Amino acid sequence: MNAAAPLIHIHDFHIHFGSKKVIEGLSFDVARGETFGFLGSNGSGKTTTIRALLGIYRPTSGTLEINGKVFSDDFGSRLGYLPEERGLYKKESVLDVMTYFGRLKGLSKQNAQAFSRQYLDRVDLVNKADVRVDKLSGGEQQKIQLGVTIMNEPELLILDEPTKGFDPVNRRLLMDIIEERKEAGATVMMVTHQMEEVERLCDRIILLKDGRAEAYGTIDEVQNQFGGRTIKLKYSGNLPTSSHYKVALHETNYAELSVDESIDEAQILKELVLAGVVVRGFVAAKRSLDDIFIQIYGEEVAVGSTGTAPAGNTQGPVK
Repeated sequence: MNAAAPLIHIHDFHIHFGSKKVIEGLSFDVARGETFGFLGSNGSGKTTTIRALLGIYRPTSGTLEINGKVFSDDFGSRLGYLPEERGLYKKESVLDVMTYFGRLKGLSKQNAQAFSRQYLDRVDLVNKADVRVDKLSGGEQQKIQLGVTIMNEPELLILDEPTKGFDPVNRRLLMDIIEERKEAGATVMMVTHQMEEVERLCDRIILLKDGRAEAYGTIDEVQNQFGGRTIKLKYSGNLPTSSHYKVALHETNYAELSVDESIDEAQILKELVLAGVVVRGFVAAKRSLDDIFIQIYGEEVAVGSTGTAPAGNTQGPVK
């Protein structure tokens, strides 16, 4: 990351759909060469912001710029956008679809086909090159969509839920590909609900709630803003209730305990042992992003709420 002007600059951005105020005074920058996590629950305004940034929606007011100016077609060849709603020609073969999009991005037919075959081999789909897209699984189609997104080695990647629905093996593969693009110099703006992806890939993050920034900065800065610590506990036995911690995550033989900074970890460890818990791992760290996410969005996450544009508006759901 360098001190040059940001690649993405958003300042005092507002957008209203009729009487519904979706984004209110949003400001943030994405630096050149960084991976930026654009986070929030469904309905917080993430996809609306991206669409306004790319000129799909018209802002009510404010500044949205890429490379110092409002987005226009002359930057299009340097942009790779993976929308949450996938868009592939499903009646054509995988190789033909990828080659077609490669030609649209300025590649020769030979280079588009060469990239496509190399990519398909990388994601274990080389045997599907001549198969119609609609015969692939949803995860396989998602891999093809990502390949189309990165095939012209774009300067800016905007990825909306790139690993949604993937199993752990394929999620790790796709994360590796995204990390490789960053190492090659690309700027990545990523929407995801997977906090492990954020912690692995992102230099800075913003958490959006009701169209406003609830937190913004490096992961350390956001963790410090909310305070507290997390204890990652591997154990067997019955985890007791306690006034000294809250259970933020509970799985079989594993838990993450949210602890106030005033509490001594040794006191908690002693309490667990005296309660008959067999402690196999006990690691204290800054408060987890999962825990912070839950604190900010609370019941919104549990019920999976979504916001929608008012009736008669054609822009679709607000995400």
